[in-house]
Amino acid sequence: MSHIILASSSPIRRKLLSECGISFEVSKPAIDERAVEAATAADALPPDDLALLLAIAKAQDVSEKNQGAVVIGCDQVLSVPNENGPAMLHKVEDMAGARRQLLTLRGRTHTLHTAVVIVRDAAVQFEYVDRAHMTMHDLAPEEIGRYLSLAGDDVIGSVGCYQLEGPGARLFQKIDGDYFTILGLPLIPLLNALRNLGHAGL
Repeated sequence: MSHIILASSSPIRRKLLSECGISFEVSKPAIDERAVEAATAADALPPDDLALLLAIAKAQDVSEKNQGAVVIGCDQVLSVPNENGPAMLHKVEDMAGARRQLLTLRGRTHTLHTAVVIVRDAAVQFEYVDRAHMTMHDLAPEEIGRYLSLAGDDVIGSVGCYQLEGPGARLFQKIDGDYFTILGLPLIPLLNALRNLGHAGL
């Protein structure tokens, strides 16, 4: 049976797969996400399509170096509505950036577009995109400051500067969507696909 590789350095994605009893390796893809986005800017890709494109690019990058392996690729894009259509936000570099991101999101509903793919020998065997709609409390700046102090530098690794499995849950007034999608890995569709494709003994 082909071995499975997760093309992601995300700790939560590793944790989710491990807790399902799946044996896999981890390989971080050598993909410049912003460069991929810049190359598609003229096409004005919708957020779903961009998340899928990035997930495929990551999985194919790892697949090219691991012949015969089953590679799982993932990506998550955050969009907020504006008058010219959805604007996409990206991961920040520091806590000051996290504060600015949360000030932008407070009191608004944003959408997480989460893609997962299965690739083998550079060929896409499965692709799936799901959305979750997240409504944040209209937080005062001092509340955001307290949250960031509590959550620490871990928020920098999340596109929305929150982690729902931790203190980030306190930021939200309403959530409409799958929990695993919010964490960055639509787990049930992925497990079903692995089973249907005959992988991982599922």
